[in-house]
Amino acid sequence: MIRRCLIALALLAAQPAAAQERSITIASTTSTEQSGLFRHILPIFAAATGIAVRVIALGTGQALDTSRRGDADVVLVHDRAAEERFVRDGFGVERRHVMFNDFVLIGPAADPARIAGLADTPEALRRIAAASAPFVSRGDRSGTHAAELRLWRAAGIDPVAGRGQWYREVGQGMGPALNTAAAQNAYLLADRGTWLAFRNRQDLRILVEGDARLFNQYGVMLVNPQRHPHVKAADGQRFIDWILSPAGQAAIASYGISGEQLFFPNAAEAEPTS
Repeated sequence: MIRRCLIALALLAAQPAAAQERSITIASTTSTEQSGLFRHILPIFAAATGIAVRVIALGTGQALDTSRRGDADVVLVHDRAAEERFVRDGFGVERRHVMFNDFVLIGPAADPARIAGLADTPEALRRIAAASAPFVSRGDRSGTHAAELRLWRAAGIDPVAGRGQWYREVGQGMGPALNTAAAQNAYLLADRGTWLAFRNRQDLRILVEGDARLFNQYGVMLVNPQRHPHVKAADGQRFIDWILSPAGQAAIASYGISGEQLFFPNAAEAEPTS
């Protein structure tokens, strides 16, 4: 009798641990984490499925590297060329659109480069370089960093020539880069979601926005279980199916700060990439 009671108590004690064991790991960008989006949508997903989610928030390049090593089950990032290469190289199963927002060019209210109100981002960067005005770059192989470098190329400027002078790489996520820009009264490229969630703005303002070249698309992929058999493919796919579903898309759309929507779901526009 005592033995049966002990076994029953042991089983009861194990139940919460067993429930906690059903979880997945998502490698994603600092923008989805620091904007607060995951804090909003992941409890909704967990309540619907019983699957807990651990997020590894890194720059897109590092998130993809983490997934290449098999240290994540799902990857959600924002550098389409790198994402498609990830799938092409056999590390991801399929890439799908999830949502978008946009980048904004931030700078001090005094605006020494005189870029406020420009609709041409490369021209704004040319003015920043010509003025040798401080510019903070994430310098971390993130999706934001990749977008910034594309814009510098479009401007016909190699910012590395100014490295250590007016061009300052911090090698960190969006939040720390914004803090550095605030402390140094510098310009930088930020995703709008993290900017809206950012509290330490000091003298920083949005100076350039609305340029089509500032469009910022996010994609989601399952890490290939044929490459890494330990990947939790069924539960990882469950997350992907959910975030692409009307319920997941509605959860994304419902997240905002001070009445402003941060991300705009567009899974319906997705075309699978083979």
